[in-house]
Amino acid sequence: MSMDHGGTGPVQALVRKLRPKSAIRSFLHSEAAGGIVLMAAAALAMIVANSPLGPDYFAVLHHHIGPLSVLHWIDDALMSLFFLLVGLEIKRELVDGHLSTWADRTLPTIAAISGMAVPALLYLAIATREPGLARGWAIPSATDIAFAIGVMALLGRRVPASLKLFLTTVAIVDDMGAVAVIALAYTHEISGLALLAAALVLGILFVLNRLGMTRLWPYLVGAVLLWLAVWMSGIHATIAGVLAASVIPIRRSPGAPDAQNSPLHRLEHALQPWVAFAVVPIFGFANAGVSLAGFGMGTLLLPLPLGVAAGLFLGKQVGVFGAVWLSSRFGWTRRPSGASWTQVYGTALLCGIGFTMSLFIGGLAFADQVLVDEVKIGVLAGSILSALAGYLVLRRSATGRRPHRP
Repeated sequence: MSMDHGGTGPVQALVRKLRPKSAIRSFLHSEAAGGIVLMAAAALAMIVANSPLGPDYFAVLHHHIGPLSVLHWIDDALMSLFFLLVGLEIKRELVDGHLSTWADRTLPTIAAISGMAVPALLYLAIATREPGLARGWAIPSATDIAFAIGVMALLGRRVPASLKLFLTTVAIVDDMGAVAVIALAYTHEISGLALLAAALVLGILFVLNRLGMTRLWPYLVGAVLLWLAVWMSGIHATIAGVLAASVIPIRRSPGAPDAQNSPLHRLEHALQPWVAFAVVPIFGFANAGVSLAGFGMGTLLLPLPLGVAAGLFLGKQVGVFGAVWLSSRFGWTRRPSGASWTQVYGTALLCGIGFTMSLFIGGLAFADQVLVDEVKIGVLAGSILSALAGYLVLRRSATGRRPHRP
């Protein structure tokens, strides 16, 4: 009977084929594809909103089904799955991933904090020339990981893997900040009784975790009850997704992040394709559409859209790149391995793509539909500029680099 040697035989080849991919590789691939689908959904929304179908498009979104409109079902309920996945990714990275040690957390944390603060300050400097616009300060602070990774994926192997990981971890830390902002800055009246019910449900889920319950269905049932309680409490209902994720059990699996016996990993991998290819594109289609009728060429120069666009395009690149450069200069961290400063700058530009979370926060910040439409124009302008500039810088830097010779 013949034996396979050196790992090159058919048995080893079959094993390699059947072996599960690493979670981070699978994550990057699915997010890249999801980002491209999101781009198509956003483009389709703009086309439909400015076509003869425009009135029907807006009418369907504002049609009520039960207590909520279609748009609110998408933003409050469907997007809770997005926030659940965000929470799972955050927990995985903190416990068992690329943010599990202080050394790993330092650079993306510094970059993310600076990348949120500078856009917010730039927005306030521009938009507060008009009263009532200060509430939108957090709109340009977010990074859309799906969109950004989607653009980076178009460059293929021209971009070092370290930069893809850097962009991912910065976006995850950024998401933590965005969740905190939504919970603290965009919560109005709070119902104490509903909040107590939410705390009780969360407490029960925590106890199940401590008792070693690894079946997912009790946590999923609890997550639905938690969403209902949070929705009734006055805190934005999507926060329930992040809270539920925090109590999903995870088993550390160094070098094997696809551990089949880890409930968190199983749920994360089950949710990924649905969120990437259904939830986020539906959200993008429902929220990116804005009728340009009544908006002239000077609309982008209005304080609100200008503040949002400038915050995303200028604020993000200054905040993220400046933080990486300064922290490296002072010896606190090192820039991503194998990447030039030009490539780091191109990645900082991609951080200015704030599509999903920026639109989401914009809808929370303003009730006036005119202001919401101005936010959409600013987000689209800033995100498109950031995407194009980041793509061109990364492509040019990759083309101009000579292959390394030992």
